[in-house]
Amino acid sequence: MSIIDRILGKDDQPRTSPAKPDMPMQNVLDHLAKLGGKPIETLSPEEARRQPTPTDAVKAILRETIKDEDPTLGVQTRDITIDGAAGPLRARVYSPDLDSDDLKPLIVYFHGGGFVIADLDVYDGGPRGVSRFADVVVLSVHYRQAPENKFPAAHDDAVAAYKWALANAQSIGGDPRKVAVMGESAGGNLAINVSIAARDQGLQAPAHQVLVYPLVGNDLNNESYVENATAKPLNKPMIEWFVKHTFNDQSETADPRVNVVGAANLAGLPPSTLIMAEIDPLRTEGEMLAEKLEAAGVDTRSKTFNGSTHEFFGMGLVLPDAAAAQTFAAHELKRAFGTAILPI
Repeated sequence: MSIIDRILGKDDQPRTSPAKPDMPMQNVLDHLAKLGGKPIETLSPEEARRQPTPTDAVKAILRETIKDEDPTLGVQTRDITIDGAAGPLRARVYSPDLDSDDLKPLIVYFHGGGFVIADLDVYDGGPRGVSRFADVVVLSVHYRQAPENKFPAAHDDAVAAYKWALANAQSIGGDPRKVAVMGESAGGNLAINVSIAARDQGLQAPAHQVLVYPLVGNDLNNESYVENATAKPLNKPMIEWFVKHTFNDQSETADPRVNVVGAANLAGLPPSTLIMAEIDPLRTEGEMLAEKLEAAGVDTRSKTFNGSTHEFFGMGLVLPDAAAAQTFAAHELKRAFGTAILPI
């Protein structure tokens, strides 16, 4: 059993049947089903972008329940435009205090959506929670999407956004000496590729990278793909649909920027935190990445949250596991930035 397996509390026995969501997670899935969305893989990209999302399900739960906590978590936001690789990109700044003169560490964050769907609004909970719990400024970036802009347009935009952040951190309240990268799903792929590009291009290295159920492989028949072939809200047919719309040809998925676990050089990357969900086709490749980063000498910590599904991370207001995952990520970011309060 590997060190990562011991950290995750795994045993040596393979899973023999698909895992079931825990009660809070199932409640989200039930509310998502009630919204009447159609299977993404049966739609055009334009139609898919208009479908109900897990974020909509969370909002429905919040409308039904009395919450004492401010849904904004006390985090302020401001929408801005930044420079991408081929033109302006929309971005959103999250901060505990946008008007403060004190510079805070900066996280450059990339949302998920298979490189085809979703936007800054769909992926609001993750950057908001991290800003609150890590006491940082988060720059959430919307990149060019396929099929209008096929691979590697999103990757080029991600690197351009990181360069913009390094040069303009202070203008959004960020400390240019303390910059990290983070992403969920396809955004996790973009985040690690920014770290690789920073190493290869001689840019300032991110102080840390947080990769949340990252898309980092091209094997659609591994253990977690088989277990979760029909899972919600992400399943194998959806990922095949994303691949069809993102790449000119499936052979492009062998590119090291996509098949990170199989083809990328991981040496010299920044300290890493990986967060996976048990009920997720992407679980196996995320766990493999954690092992390979560690084998490459990268300081790596990872957790797989049992009973949770893909997309759970941003649901901290309704899922205990999501709040725990955000707290875990925040702790590792504070440790990387040297801002954690140590016991006396």
